[in-house]
Amino acid sequence: MAAGVVLVRRAKSGVQVCLVHRPRQDDWSLPKGKADPGELMPATARREALEETGSDVVLGAPLEQQRYKVDGRPKTVDYWVAHVRPGGPGFAPNREVDRLEWMSVQKARARLTYPRDRQLVLGAIASSPTAPFIVLRHTEAVKRADFKGSNDSRRPLTSKGRSQARALVDPISAFGAMRIHSSDSRRCMQTVEPLAQAEKCEVSEEPRFSEESFSKRPKVALRRLSSLAATPTPLVLCTHRPVLPSVLGGLAAEFGLRAKAAVLKPDLNPGGFVVLHRELDARHRLTGRVVAIERFDEL
Repeated sequence: MAAGVVLVRRAKSGVQVCLVHRPRQDDWSLPKGKADPGELMPATARREALEETGSDVVLGAPLEQQRYKVDGRPKTVDYWVAHVRPGGPGFAPNREVDRLEWMSVQKARARLTYPRDRQLVLGAIASSPTAPFIVLRHTEAVKRADFKGSNDSRRPLTSKGRSQARALVDPISAFGAMRIHSSDSRRCMQTVEPLAQAEKCEVSEEPRFSEESFSKRPKVALRRLSSLAATPTPLVLCTHRPVLPSVLGGLAAEFGLRAKAAVLKPDLNPGGFVVLHRELDARHRLTGRVVAIERFDEL
């Protein structure tokens, strides 16, 4: 399993694509690499882009998954369109990648060694800009029967849950989620705390999406959901297992996603999340369309 990016930017001359040269293979390819143990693919894609290009990136919509054999062994590579964001150290030649070049789409397709990479470039150029809406289930919490307090909203995460919360930082940060919203229950707030620290942003408490408040006033919560869905900013919403069916169902209705029912199933594991890639127009306004949905459920 591996992951990579088609890294694009706009220049005065038009759209440019970043290619890397690998001396060992003597080929020109797209930034990519193998996943570390336990690493989710978005985190792999961002890490490998940083290691090979020296640029930190934010992932956009997913591209076509590539499957092929290397030395007779099957290889699967997940790709995303990506853009540079501030923070990378800059490119430095190394044993794995000794050259990097930004070039036009036409020149990039001519330079790339593998036909599959040329197709990915076309897919990236054709893709729309997007803003992710990430629905997150809180990580593992102390069981209700083991909690000694009288107020269930104060029930905390377990040590495993805290570890899961830290593990969520890299894969969610890869999508550039800069606004974080969460049920005000302690277990949800603890889940997004490491992410908020990494992104250097505050968490907006959303009492409507706690188990207790949602069960009493679901219509009020769904109106708030509609308001969040209309915000053209990358965001995360952390909530609870009993609330997920209504939240995901509400988003399906909001964006006309009934045909995507399978990927929007609410049976997420603790720490699982769904990414809805909402399309933006040229003026960075939401078009009301979701161009892709991803599901990550194995921390």
